[in-house]
Amino acid sequence: MRYETITPADAGWRQRALCAQTGADFFFPEPGSSVRDAKRICGMCETRAACLEYALTHDERFGVWGGLSEKERQRLRRTTH
Repeated sequence: MRYETITPADAGWRQRALCAQTGADFFFPEPGSSVRDAKRICGMCETRAACLEYALTHDERFGVWGGLSEKERQRLRRTTH
């Protein structure tokens, strides 16, 4: 699986992100809960690439960022380093 990332020019992507309008419950679920809804929302979001780049750059360890769970981001980091 390959994900294209971009470096956000500014943090304005956060205000445009669908998660900012949805609420954190979907994106930071309880351990063992499904992240399916969060990923569905991310899939429709125009800022997904900027969000993923932010999460990878800042080593975000929790939640769904850019459509990827914590484990998926860990795997991505391992394959790109």
